[in-house]
Amino acid sequence: MGRRGQRGTGIVVAAVLLALAACGGSSGGSDGRGEGSSTTDASTTTTVAATAAKDFSGPGVAVIAHRGASGEAPEHTFAAYDRAVEAGADYIEQDVQLSADGRLVVLHDPSLERTVRGPGEQCTGFVSDHTVEELSACEAGSWFNEANPDLADSTFDTQTIPTLDQVFDRYRTDTRYYIEVKAPDDQPEMVPTLLDLIEQAEADWTDLAPPDPDLPRIVIQSFSADSLRVIHQQRPDLPLVQLIRTGEPVPDAAALDAIAEYAVAIGPPVATVTPALVAAANDRCLDVHPYTIDEPAEMTAALDAGAGALFTNDPSTLVDVLKDRPGDTELCPAPATAD
Repeated sequence: MGRRGQRGTGIVVAAVLLALAACGGSSGGSDGRGEGSSTTDASTTTTVAATAAKDFSGPGVAVIAHRGASGEAPEHTFAAYDRAVEAGADYIEQDVQLSADGRLVVLHDPSLERTVRGPGEQCTGFVSDHTVEELSACEAGSWFNEANPDLADSTFDTQTIPTLDQVFDRYRTDTRYYIEVKAPDDQPEMVPTLLDLIEQAEADWTDLAPPDPDLPRIVIQSFSADSLRVIHQQRPDLPLVQLIRTGEPVPDAAALDAIAEYAVAIGPPVATVTPALVAAANDRCLDVHPYTIDEPAEMTAALDAGAGALFTNDPSTLVDVLKDRPGDTELCPAPATAD
């Protein structure tokens, strides 16, 4: 399994909302069709949880399989996710898009052309213009065989575009989920749809094995701070990660202060990760989860800088790199729980 499994007793943050100021509290993008700057409507609030989000404060480094084990199987397919779970990844990542009939499908791009093949009227254009039934006629693996003949596998040709609920149903509590909300400012209905689906999954998993106390079961990330704030208002128990775009300024002290109001970590491009950035983030109880790292030397450099989780297309390599490394120390003391 990933390195978090060797950490010993982890720290679960279970502070009441009054303690949120200790490490994150209550307090806003996307690609493809363009990213709006409007704030997502918060009027869809459901049930507000009674505890603060669990964080990544305990020692250890989490292995995040970027789009699954996408270095050896077609991204965001069950083939890639299966290999990531087998490799011992702590998390499998999902990029979610909203279909025309209001369901969340797992695909990185807002359009289908790069990774999807099939009937042109159903398998080209934007995901948001097609229903899940239409998308089910498409396959999502043969492109990988074409691009990577040395890794080609005939079974990849049968891979389809999964919906997020299908991913939850397949893996249940056998792994953890690191979900990126794509274009939430352009599609404000995406956030309530996701939160409803998470609530349904959590209810379905009630009688299954309890979550690992060291790591949260579900993490949500986005480039949209507005949408993360909305999610935090509705579900302050969900851990949120503020993604930082390539080419954007490295967050300064003021930016980190603002992020710490709603998030438990930042997700910067690996090229911007320095010990100084990690220290500044850690001072605010923010972990640092850089993307995307496949070479062992680059993994080691990010770990030496203090990163607490790494995105990789090659989770088996990262698991190997972590085997001989000591676990890192606690990020921040856990706020005291209410009696």
